[in-house]
Amino acid sequence: MTLVTGVPLLVGLLQGPHAPSAQAAPAGSQTVDVSIDAMSPSAPGKGDTVTVSGTLTNDSRTTITGAHVGMHRGDALGNRSSIESASRRTGYLPGVDGEEIKGHTEKINKLEAGASRPFSLSVPVKDLELDDNGVYQIGVSVSGHSQASPYDQVLGMDRTFLPWQSADADKKTQLTYMWPLISSTRLTAETDADAQQTPVFRNDDLAAELAPGGRLQQMVALGKNLPVTFVIDPDLLATVDAMTKSYRVNGPDGPMGKNQAVAKQWLHELEEAVKSHQVVALPFADPDLASLAHHGKGVPSALSHLGPATDLADKTVDTILGVKPRTDFAWPVDGAIDRSIVDVATSAGAHNVITRSDSLRDAGRLSYTPTAARPIGGGNTAIVADAQLSRAFEGDMSQASKATHAVQEFLAQTQMIGLQDPERQRSVVVAPQRMPTASQAHAMATALRELDESGRWTQAQNLGAAAKAKPDPAATRQVPSGASYPSSLRRQELPTEAFRQIQSTQATLEDFQPILAQPERVVTPFGNAMMREMSTQWRDDHSGAARFRHSVRNYLNDLTTKVHLIQKSEATLSGRSATIPVTVQNNLFQGVKDMTLRLTSSQPNRLDAGKSQQISVDGGHSQSFKFDTTANANGRAWVTAQLYTSDGKPYGEPMTFQVNVTEITATVMLVIAGGVLLLVLAGVRIYLQRKRAGNRTEDDGPEDGSEGASGTDGNDGGTDGDEPEQPSDPAPDTGSEKSEPSGSGEKVDR
Repeated sequence: MTLVTGVPLLVGLLQGPHAPSAQAAPAGSQTVDVSIDAMSPSAPGKGDTVTVSGTLTNDSRTTITGAHVGMHRGDALGNRSSIESASRRTGYLPGVDGEEIKGHTEKINKLEAGASRPFSLSVPVKDLELDDNGVYQIGVSVSGHSQASPYDQVLGMDRTFLPWQSADADKKTQLTYMWPLISSTRLTAETDADAQQTPVFRNDDLAAELAPGGRLQQMVALGKNLPVTFVIDPDLLATVDAMTKSYRVNGPDGPMGKNQAVAKQWLHELEEAVKSHQVVALPFADPDLASLAHHGKGVPSALSHLGPATDLADKTVDTILGVKPRTDFAWPVDGAIDRSIVDVATSAGAHNVITRSDSLRDAGRLSYTPTAARPIGGGNTAIVADAQLSRAFEGDMSQASKATHAVQEFLAQTQMIGLQDPERQRSVVVAPQRMPTASQAHAMATALRELDESGRWTQAQNLGAAAKAKPDPAATRQVPSGASYPSSLRRQELPTEAFRQIQSTQATLEDFQPILAQPERVVTPFGNAMMREMSTQWRDDHSGAARFRHSVRNYLNDLTTKVHLIQKSEATLSGRSATIPVTVQNNLFQGVKDMTLRLTSSQPNRLDAGKSQQISVDGGHSQSFKFDTTANANGRAWVTAQLYTSDGKPYGEPMTFQVNVTEITATVMLVIAGGVLLLVLAGVRIYLQRKRAGNRTEDDGPEDGSEGASGTDGNDGGTDGDEPEQPSDPAPDTGSEKSEPSGSGEKVDR
């Protein structure tokens, strides 16, 4: 605001064609703070009356008496830089601020020390004596005297801008205003183990932004009636959509969320708003393209998330809002680019890169503001947003005076663009801050409404049309080098270690996925979470970003350990072959499949652990799998059980247990030896019996030499004359001998 000094002050030369030489400001013994809080209309026409209202505050220790408030009209400014310089000027200069307009003052008889009071001045446009089209300075001064300074003087002043255009411009500036709907990350990777996969939120703060009067609610309510292009982070839509159903808030007690109605109402209002507007969807979770370019390119798989993020953006907006968004725009932080950022931004199909004129500079070569679209090679286009217009509503817009000044300067700058070269058609893009506050949104909306209602020097167009505008051949198309990237922004970037951690999480997820019967229950939330780990919104919260990455990784590790082998104690084999059961525990909600369970013996010559098995286990169950083992020698052997995925990678920690082989004992050897001896003795006895029988037959044969081979009954080979078998002879052992073991030995699992 304005302060009037109590000593002479030398003021520098102001820019503009009518700027006077430097002159001393009148002395003032006290200071009154003058604040212009409103100006109506913001862009007056013929026949209008300009009303300026605001607040006076006596910052001195003495009473101001015999004072009055008056309006001044300065000369027209000559260019955009003179507007910017004038907005920073303080003090009163008669030759610059102009004479007080007679007949339109407000008396102030007394203003106590420290006191404030409102003022309001109304002046017809004809009395302002506005000449040619242009941007004029309008000032409000307080003149009077105090006890310390008994003579009248200007005690305080504030100024703003009045854009004056008596008729519509022949070639209006085509103005594109991006209206961002972006918020910080709220969803975690965690979901409850139920069929609905109830999502878990980091906190429930988003509800305040969605509720009536909240930041996002105001952005939608204001934007639906403005000529803007909605630029949306689909992660916000996905998060709000999750809030419309059952959700839980992270914390010690894990309370259930209760803001479903607020979320539903906001989505409904947004769905109605976008029906008449173009929608541009950023890649899911608004990834930090500069961080990826400067720190992520060297980490394998870091850039691989951009393509899925773009695909998911299209699907999310289409599914939730029912509109097909544009996904071919990339928006690096603050529009700052270099060649590596452009390469990363366009790698996933975004051929239009939104930059800013303080990054892609024209280096003073042009006397006018060129069209935003610039071809930069490779079929890509840089959309160069105007830096001054894009930054017009930064800062605290909750104070009426600051918001009014921002609105009037925005209108003045847009008019000056047209006045720079009235015969040249231009297309200008405005890319404001990513997450405007509610007060900033109101100031932005006020400016856009004034432009739209006036319609004398601008014409609204959407971002898609701006990208197709005919480029200015004189405008620079040279993408700056990495050395020119602002150091202040570089310090905010995610470090390389962050991308390494994301890569490690991705590798763990890829190992986990093949065993799941319903992989989408895990892949989807963790895939989204890894995209959120790269979000632009972490730039102001590095510690929060690190905590989020760790929480995602820790939760994934916890899930992977829910499928594990149950530890066995020592087992004893009391037979030559035995069955060893190994139990797999699955504490996941879903089943696991296509896994291999393998036992490996530390001494295979002593114990053969059997063949590996393909296994599957239902969710929330444990299941034992039996392995047929064979013991070859006495002693102890260590057996290791290990799970493997379908591609042969070890899964989880191995489980080792001891097996005591006891089936080859001395008693068993004696029994076997005794059995063999009995078999040998039985064989010898049978042989001797048959030999004696043969000798008797030979001794009892006919002495007349007649043939005794034929029996009397005529049967061939009959032996009716043979001596019958003695009752005392043992029966022949006709039982079959078995080389296989008699059965499995007993296993003891403690």
